[in-house]
Amino acid sequence: MTNLNIAINVSDLIEPFTLAFFSFVLSMALTPLYTTIAYKLEWWKKARTKAVTGEKATMYQKLHADKHRRNIPTMAGIIFVISTLLITLVANLSRTETWLPLAAMTGAGLIGLADDFLNIHGFGGGIAGMRASIKSWLIFIVSLIGGWWFYVKLDVSSIHVPFWGNLHIGVLIIPLFVLVVVSCANAVNISDGLDGLAGGLSVSAFTAYALIASIEGKFGIAAFCLTVVGALLSYTWFNVFPARFFMGDVGSFALGTALGVVAMLTDTVLILPIIGFVFVAEAGSSLLQILSKKLRSGKKIFKIAPIHHHFEASGWPETKVTMRFWIVGQIASVAGLLLYLLGRTTL
Repeated sequence: MTNLNIAINVSDLIEPFTLAFFSFVLSMALTPLYTTIAYKLEWWKKARTKAVTGEKATMYQKLHADKHRRNIPTMAGIIFVISTLLITLVANLSRTETWLPLAAMTGAGLIGLADDFLNIHGFGGGIAGMRASIKSWLIFIVSLIGGWWFYVKLDVSSIHVPFWGNLHIGVLIIPLFVLVVVSCANAVNISDGLDGLAGGLSVSAFTAYALIASIEGKFGIAAFCLTVVGALLSYTWFNVFPARFFMGDVGSFALGTALGVVAMLTDTVLILPIIGFVFVAEAGSSLLQILSKKLRSGKKIFKIAPIHHHFEASGWPETKVTMRFWIVGQIASVAGLLLYLLGRTTL
């Protein structure tokens, strides 16, 4: 067995870390501007009154009654999306490495922005926002365009299977791309339910992918990931309990979509569920809850889904849930990195 050769020059890491630093600074500079506008225009997030399956969201309202008694603006994800967009356009634009994740992040962010706008103005009834079916179709279109670019323009038609090798799947890479990106976008969106949760988990995941991209010599992707991390650290500074603002769908859709694209570009799609284990658990718990209600005459598996709310309903303080989920996310990222390294060795 021969080990994976890793040769990284220190000079190769200067740009990624520099962009991360400036992304953090830019986000910090944009935050007062966003905050002033958000509070002046009253971009308050509307609490949902109905669950996805249609019944009243009684337990959700009970858990977050205090939070929704005070006005908290949403749509703050626009801060780290703009920071990532500007810095990548200025200093890290590459046809083979950063065009696709940047375009996908921006497209999904615009969809989320529209949904947040509807939420702020109270459209959408009890869910308050764009209809789920419409959002799903729009994210699907963004991912489909991305999948076409991935296959036709970047000429990718295979995936790497850890401990085995490359598997050629041809044009099927497009539906796989769509599945990965749509699933990841929804998973991060579902996880954005507690102060600091989605931001902290995304920092761990994008940091792991920055390391993977660096090992593969894809320093443009590594720089993109660290640009996101820098901006997210600024956002999370203000989003930890008690949150000054929420990222909204503009942030969660942008992050999830970009993460899925990065996994495809680094050929680590089978590692993604491990690095994003908490995201998978969050989305999985919601899916299981919905299926249980429909197939078992309204019976639930969890007290409330997604699973972070289940732990809240079980008596855990919000901060404990968030911090423990962060720890699980960090452990999962390390496990994913380890599997990546072991899986890239050759027999």
